Amino acid sequence: MSGSADFLSPAEAARALGVSAKALRVYEEHGLMAPGRTQAGWRAYGPADMARGRQVVALRALGLSLAEIARVLAGKAGEGLEHALAAHQASLEGRLRDLTTAIGQVRDLRRRAANGARPGATEIAELQPSETETVATVDLPWPWGGERFDLLRPAQITYLTGPLFSGKTRLAMLIANTLPGGAFIGLDRAADGAATARAELDGDEALRGRCERTLAWLADDGATVSDALLALVAALEAAGPGVLVVDLVEQGIDEASQLALIAHLRRRGGDARPLFLMTRSNAILDLASVRTDESILLCSANHAPPMYVAAYPGAPGYETVASCLSPPDVRARTEGVVAMRSPAA
Repeated sequence: MSGSADFLSPAEAARALGVSAKALRVYEEHGLMAPGRTQAGWRAYGPADMARGRQVVALRALGLSLAEIARVLAGKAGEGLEHALAAHQASLEGRLRDLTTAIGQVRDLRRRAANGARPGATEIAELQPSETETVATVDLPWPWGGERFDLLRPAQITYLTGPLFSGKTRLAMLIANTLPGGAFIGLDRAADGAATARAELDGDEALRGRCERTLAWLADDGATVSDALLALVAALEAAGPGVLVVDLVEQGIDEASQLALIAHLRRRGGDARPLFLMTRSNAILDLASVRTDESILLCSANHAPPMYVAAYPGAPGYETVASCLSPPDVRARTEGVVAMRSPAA
């Protein structure tokens, strides 16, 4: 291999592409990338590999499944690309409408200022909606001590995580009961072979159609359709709730299915309802891939009030979040463990 300075290690290539090293391995497993090897057998990403990687990442950002990306790269674009481009166009048009409204507000304030009127501080502040706006203040239940906690405006996806017995489920249920239109999706969703979900699908043709399309996309992306995945998709596709809070989203779902699921959830439009996903899986919450429209909410082992954590090394709580996450095969060892309050003596 000549010009070794032009070749990157998996970690370096992942940083350059803005993805995780795990994502690069998934791309390789699906035949989307084929990096070279050093004499010692290590993967090495050259200029051509990086160019290919940028194409894959760009197509992934549009919401294409891995199989759809393979077809596009082979010059066989189909309905998946058309759907992704239509969704992307709708997202851009939504942002354009927001910008047009903001420009009109600024223009109005400038006109009034030119005529001698002084815009108030509140009017000026409203020109830039705060992403940290408090939408509700709650009293924390056991295992906390009733402290006050401010819930911020929900991101498109909020990852709720923490060690075992840290109060995650209690907080998740509180969030669902507090936010307007909130609904809590519990661990019993796949009970009896997902009987409840199957009954809902039998009685709702529109819901069944949405679920079938989503499951087909997930399967195309490497997922294994199971009772757990069916029940979860049925809950996610159901109409009604304004905010969904999902207890341990990875429950009963293998790693490939988890990766496909989070990719699917990220391809939703900007007007999709917010999701709170409780997780301890690094396939669901990959700290290297957290986006600007996502947030992390941490419940600590010492039962200090929950805290929002920025997804970069060195941020308060970042190392704690990282220590709570593990691969799906490790997570399976503690599946089904639930914290319960012991009765008073």
